[in-house]
Amino acid sequence: MFDVQLASRLPGIPSDRLFRKWLKAALPVRTELSLRVVNAAEGRRLNAEFRGKDYATNVLTFVYHEPKASMLSGDIVLCAPVVAKEAREQGKPLLAHYAHMTIHGALHLAGMDHEKPREAKAMETREIAILADLGFTNPYEQR
Repeated sequence: MFDVQLASRLPGIPSDRLFRKWLKAALPVRTELSLRVVNAAEGRRLNAEFRGKDYATNVLTFVYHEPKASMLSGDIVLCAPVVAKEAREQGKPLLAHYAHMTIHGALHLAGMDHEKPREAKAMETREIAILADLGFTNPYEQR
């Protein structure tokens, strides 16, 4: 089950249907998830409160299940102004960057990480494959 909440009114935010499509592609297992698209103030507050970093970031993932649980549960928070700014700065289509950040957050929910080079390579490889299946180009080649 995916609950999509739009707390930002910034233009260009994808539809609920697209977010659900991207989440299903990244999370083919049973999942209870809320995806919330927020403004900069809420993104900054959440990042400060939960990560101790006083700025808004592109995506935050909150995991509520045990590591090897049969069902995934959690929240993904996308900060609309940060996603839009990154897309502009990186010369990427906004929709493609939203897809990438959604999938990135979903893979964190599934237990993937990018703290170590080997983990980062595995996560990027999975992101690239999912995005390709959805018709998007490799986000790491567009940098």
